[in-house]
Amino acid sequence: MEYITRKSLLYKSGLGFYCINHVQGCHHGCRYPCYAYSMARAHGQVKAYADWCLPKLVANAAELLSKELDRLKTRPDYVRLCLTTDPFMYGYEEVIEMSLRLIGLINSHGIPCSILTKGLLPLELADRDRFHTDNILGISLISINEEFRKSWEPNAAPYPERIAALRALHDHGCRTLVHMEPYPTPNLVRQDLTEILRAVDFVDHIYFSGWNYNPRVKEFSGYKEFYRDQADLVWRFCREHAIQCDM
Repeated sequence: MEYITRKSLLYKSGLGFYCINHVQGCHHGCRYPCYAYSMARAHGQVKAYADWCLPKLVANAAELLSKELDRLKTRPDYVRLCLTTDPFMYGYEEVIEMSLRLIGLINSHGIPCSILTKGLLPLELADRDRFHTDNILGISLISINEEFRKSWEPNAAPYPERIAALRALHDHGCRTLVHMEPYPTPNLVRQDLTEILRAVDFVDHIYFSGWNYNPRVKEFSGYKEFYRDQADLVWRFCREHAIQCDM
C-alpha cells in the first residue's frame, strides 16, 4: 500500500452534498469508462490506467477529518463515501480499516454516512455502539452475471459476495441501498433485470439509471425505449416490495 498526504479531506461537492475521498485511485479498475480516473488523469494526478489501479491511501486522513468536523458551522445531513474511490476496496485491508475509522469519526459527531461500494460491506457497520443507526449502506450492482463483472469490474468483489454482505447488514437492521448505475444495454450483456431485482428484494432503497457515457450504448437500436421500459419495471417492482425508488 502506498501513502500520500493531503491538506484537506471533507468538502462539499458540486452536487451539493458533503463527501470525503481518502484514497487516490481504485484497484477495482472499472472500464465503463471510469469518470473519476478520467478527471484524475486530466488534472495530472495519474498518468495512466495502471497508475490509477494502484491506490494510494491518505495517511493523515483521520487527523484532517477530525479538525474539519470540529470546524463545521452547519452539520450536514450526510457525508458520502466516496465520489472518486471505493471505501471498501476489495482486497485492501488498509483501506477498509481507514474507512471504518473515518465513518466512526463522522458518526461520533452525530452525522450519518451514505456509503457505496463495489467491495464487501463489513458486518462491523451493524455495531450500534460504534456507528450511526441512520447510516445508509449501499452496493453498486448492475448485473449478477460474473462474466460481465470480470470484463467490466475486473477487480471488484464478486456479485454473490457483494449481495451476501449487504443482506447480512439488512438482517441486523441496517438501512440498505442498491445503486443500479450504469445499467447496460443488451448489446453489452443480455440479462433479465427482474432476476437482479429479485436478488436484492430485501433492500430499503434502489436507485436506477442508464449507461450515459459509453458510445456503445447508442449502438443498441431503441436504447431510449429500452431504458424507459427498464425504469418502469424497476418502479413497479419497488412499489410491489415497498422499496424506495429513485431514477
